[in-house]
Amino acid sequence: MIEDETTTSSSSPTEPPDGRVTVDVHLGPGELDQALRHDVSTGLTGNPKELPPKWFYDEQGSALFDKITRLSEYYQTEAERSILGDRATELIELVQADTIVELGSGTSDKTRTVLDEATSTGHLTRFVPFDVSEEFLRDAAHMLATRYPRLNVHGVVGDFDRHLHHIPAGGRRLIMLLGGTIGNYPPVERRRFLSEIVAGMQPGDHFLVGVDLVKDPARIELAYNDPSGVTEAFNKNVLGVINRNLGADFDLDTFSHIAHFDPEHEWIEILLQSDHDQRVTIEELDLVVDFAAGERMRTEISAKFRRERLDAELADVGLESVAWWPDANNDFAVSVAVRPPA
Repeated sequence: MIEDETTTSSSSPTEPPDGRVTVDVHLGPGELDQALRHDVSTGLTGNPKELPPKWFYDEQGSALFDKITRLSEYYQTEAERSILGDRATELIELVQADTIVELGSGTSDKTRTVLDEATSTGHLTRFVPFDVSEEFLRDAAHMLATRYPRLNVHGVVGDFDRHLHHIPAGGRRLIMLLGGTIGNYPPVERRRFLSEIVAGMQPGDHFLVGVDLVKDPARIELAYNDPSGVTEAFNKNVLGVINRNLGADFDLDTFSHIAHFDPEHEWIEILLQSDHDQRVTIEELDLVVDFAAGERMRTEISAKFRRERLDAELADVGLESVAWWPDANNDFAVSVAVRPPA
């Protein structure tokens, strides 16, 4: 837990004159740096060592992930996009939302398919993108406000683990979590995360989540072990983030990328393995970390789902599943649930 959180609310000076874009900022100056210091110190002194996947995504890591989504081996992005394209009309008729909230919005690339349909009906009045990067979110918010002249865009800059309660209330809302992001949480943390989302929902609000499905392990593993090495570079970038921001001396060439499917937990586990005994100094933390030859450090899990398990997890936090839409190859699915009347 990070202490002394700073919360501010601000608007961009370059907003359209009609004031359709506002941005609430709930990450104070330097707070991401504090969080990185905390996570690295805790993760690298633990046994086994572990780093949270959110630290993949600096500018370099985001560019690498964008490349990953375009790889033929990485089927998730296009599978989810195809589902949203095929089901957008049905989705909007089902949820009857006047507000769409997107968690981890980024550029809202896939979401535009839903926004196109929702704005064409005349019912949608507000879009709420939620993201950790203020600069990225402001740019995306203004782009969306330009694309949709009748839409109010209310951005929220925050962290999934601490700021979900700042999502604006009111209206009939559809809350979206795309990209299989829910799979990055182990079961206990996933239940906590879902519970926090539900705590902010009103009866009649809907929750849409994209999930990767259990399938042939070889197909899953290939998606994280592409022959061109883009995923390997993405995985190792977390070490580059620590080098660049905390003055560490990780030699990225002395760690190997490993991604394997765990059939017991039905998740892909992504690790970095030390090629030999080595010592790493993290100057900004005054920390020295030893790695043994063959020692593995987990950087991410990505759980794969079956419909019955996801339905049960959603029911456990008070949501009722109302739609299940897999893609044509049964690789990926979009699930829609509602918070029923009390």
